[in-house]
Amino acid sequence: MKLLIMKYILPIGIFLGSIILGVICQVILFNWLKRLTKKTKWRGDEIIIQSLQGWVLFWFVIIGLYFALPQIIIDTQALLIINKILLVATILSVTIVLSRIAVGFVDLWTEKIKEAIPKTTILVNITRVFVLIIGILIILHSLGISIAPILAGLGIGGLAVALALQDTLSNLFAGLQIIVSRQLKPGDYVKLSTGEDGYVVDITWRNTTIREFSNNLIIIPNAKLAQTIVKNYYLPEKGLVVLVEVGVSYESDLEKVEEIVLDVAKEVLKEVPGGVKDFEPFVRYNKFGEFSINLSVFLRAEEFANQFLIKHEFIKRLHRRFKQENIKFPYPVRTVYLEV
Repeated sequence: MKLLIMKYILPIGIFLGSIILGVICQVILFNWLKRLTKKTKWRGDEIIIQSLQGWVLFWFVIIGLYFALPQIIIDTQALLIINKILLVATILSVTIVLSRIAVGFVDLWTEKIKEAIPKTTILVNITRVFVLIIGILIILHSLGISIAPILAGLGIGGLAVALALQDTLSNLFAGLQIIVSRQLKPGDYVKLSTGEDGYVVDITWRNTTIREFSNNLIIIPNAKLAQTIVKNYYLPEKGLVVLVEVGVSYESDLEKVEEIVLDVAKEVLKEVPGGVKDFEPFVRYNKFGEFSINLSVFLRAEEFANQFLIKHEFIKRLHRRFKQENIKFPYPVRTVYLEV
């Protein structure tokens, strides 16, 4: 009986000891590392610590089982199978951690060169899948399965897979082409030749998502988007000219009208959020209309969405100012001659 108890006390003690060490490392060591990373300017250490969070205890449990189970299980074949399971679990967990670290560094890298390559889901997914594939190949190799025939089979079957997944692959490569060419990036306001417009939310391996002002989402396959004419209001810069058409009566003093319009335009750009304060607005008379002389007022907004508030405030203030200056907005007039 004593021998039986002693047989199980040692492995149980090893297993519990490994758990205790794992908890100590998880709580005490990680808290110390977190405080240490806050003192550094490099964000990479934070990515590594966050990726390891929760897995250290798991690895200590694996170590405890690896040393404890041989004391209990006598069957060599069963022990060999269990050790392989523990090995697969360890490699898989390390692969997951490395994929998190790789994704974190990709995000960090894209933030630094966001003007060249924007941060999108497609890059994150490709990075994660690449690391997971390498991890799976290592698992197969560790189990004694030769990966050379698998790689050869993938090469031979690549054509069949490409034909079967033609649409998926075309969307994938179209998405990569859109990102690399810097035609679009998340946050841009775009309008398609098919009429849809809105803010680019994300570019995935299959679709590009656009959010309208109404907050509805438009899902466009990347291959179709690559073949569509796109007007990007954020390229080459976010700022855009805001055009407002105005008509005044033929009796108006055009010099005075121009002076008033420019005065109101400058006031709007300085006071309304989203207006470019240092922009010099200008006026161009462009047409003798049927009942008015028409002019175009050119203002400038910081980005596409700001133009609506700028137009709104400009029209209100110009209307009030014209009333004060006794300048008439003409009504449509028709002169009818009757022959008796």
